[in-house]
Amino acid sequence: MSPTTLPAPPEQGHVTFLGAGPGDPGLLTLRAVEALANADVLVAEHDVLDVVRTHARQGVAEVHTDADTTASSTPGTGTPQLTVVDGASTTAGVPANRDAAHLVMEAARGGRRVVRAVSGDPGLDAYAAEEMLACASAGVPFEVVPGVATAVGVPAYAGVPLRDAQGTDVRFVDARTASDRCWTEVGASDGTVVVSTTLDSVAAAAGELVSAGRKPDTPLTVTVAGTTTRQRTWTATLGTIAQTLKQAKVLPSPEGGRPVIAVVGERSAAAQRDRLAWFESKPLFGWKVLVPRTKEQAASLSDQLRSYGAVPHEVPTIAVEPPRTPQQMERAVKGLVTGRYEWIAFTSVNAVKAVREKFEEYGLDARAFAGIKVAAVGEQTANALIAFGVKPDLVPSGEQSAAGLLEDWPPYDPVFDPIDRVFLPRADIATETLVAGLIELGWEVDDVTAYRTVRASPPPAETREAIKGGGFDAVLFTSSSTVRNLVGIAGKPHNVTVIACIGPATAKTAEEHGLRVDVMAPEPSVHKLAEALADFGARRRLAALEAGDPVTRPSERRPGARRRRSTT
Repeated sequence: MSPTTLPAPPEQGHVTFLGAGPGDPGLLTLRAVEALANADVLVAEHDVLDVVRTHARQGVAEVHTDADTTASSTPGTGTPQLTVVDGASTTAGVPANRDAAHLVMEAARGGRRVVRAVSGDPGLDAYAAEEMLACASAGVPFEVVPGVATAVGVPAYAGVPLRDAQGTDVRFVDARTASDRCWTEVGASDGTVVVSTTLDSVAAAAGELVSAGRKPDTPLTVTVAGTTTRQRTWTATLGTIAQTLKQAKVLPSPEGGRPVIAVVGERSAAAQRDRLAWFESKPLFGWKVLVPRTKEQAASLSDQLRSYGAVPHEVPTIAVEPPRTPQQMERAVKGLVTGRYEWIAFTSVNAVKAVREKFEEYGLDARAFAGIKVAAVGEQTANALIAFGVKPDLVPSGEQSAAGLLEDWPPYDPVFDPIDRVFLPRADIATETLVAGLIELGWEVDDVTAYRTVRASPPPAETREAIKGGGFDAVLFTSSSTVRNLVGIAGKPHNVTVIACIGPATAKTAEEHGLRVDVMAPEPSVHKLAEALADFGARRRLAALEAGDPVTRPSERRPGARRRRSTT
């Protein structure tokens, strides 16, 4: 009698319950980033997906909350409904329109690694606790990656410390589920109370605290969209918060109000916030800055702008295409390998990319540069070479430009230089400054078109309307061509938009197009340009504070208002 073959048990996957923090993607932990990079299925609500998806691997299946089924739900009254939102999800075998606990477990079948991301910290999320219990009952292995709790992270970003040297008692209350007994207990305390509520219900929560025994003149702060560049904080008292929000024209929301964190307490609020509001006092806080470059070109610049509190928006104004006749480039690359050149000079990241692509086409790598001196026009180009595996021999010590490169370039010496030729891969519209300078130094130059620059396609209609209608607070122009191309594909920026230019030539082009230049970099560097804009924003903010005016962004000025000329 042959033995009975039992079916193999279904392979269990693994679930990671992950805290995404209060909203700033920079608050994700290293362990969270690692888990996201290895996930097969990502389950999260809409707003949480925006925080975590950039760290997920390409092709991950995404599942998010069905807003129609949960918009009016309140915590503790049911489970969130989740639905598949992309093609990858359907191929992953994840069912749509199931409650979260069942969906998470089903997604884990077949050995899939599931990340269930929640706002704040999973330990403070009632739904996450239910889903963990469901996994435990079904034998699905799981782990928990803590996150920054919203009730702790938002006050920190608002400049509101929760404890002091005297060890203030801190209580946390969710106003949406708090019982009368809970209000009575926190009302009887003189410590700090952190209330999770909605913007529409702040006044009601303040009334509950007053009814429970707190004095109406007790200070409080209310923060909406905490830890994001949309963050806004109001300072008032329990008795005046309703009037404060009314004067600020905070209108009731048809969706039931945006989540907010209110901090109540004698030692935690108004007096200290003026000095401790580090986040909202950043020089470009909340500014929407147009960067007319591709995402690849603008990466480090956009990161720098974010460090000043800005929201960068990249709009490509040029597109890069191969040369119409590739034979010249092919001959030059072959000459590079056969020893035709003493130097190769890169004047842009695009030139590095073009040569690298040609190398890959021929099966070459960075070793082909052996014995050849390599020059880079500036830091970004040098970084692109280093990423390729090539450390440049020459980078300008002063100005990062063709003129700066020529200042440091050695003259041709027939005794020390066995070869007198330079390979210069460039754009089709490059100026002749570098070529003329190298010839004057005694070098022969093969000036080769490595790529062509053409005007990019117009951005979406929404972006064009924002540019012309004053929706952007500032625009950074990094060359004359970015001025011409942006105006050509999207129209002229509104007169309230701050115009920042990298140098005199770019500023002249901007003025020729009817734009008033507010900011100019002290030297031709995109990072110095961003610094100059930040300095402008800081001075603008200080002037408003000294005048007793509210701090506003340029886009919040009245349409048609004339912009003052900057002395930058």
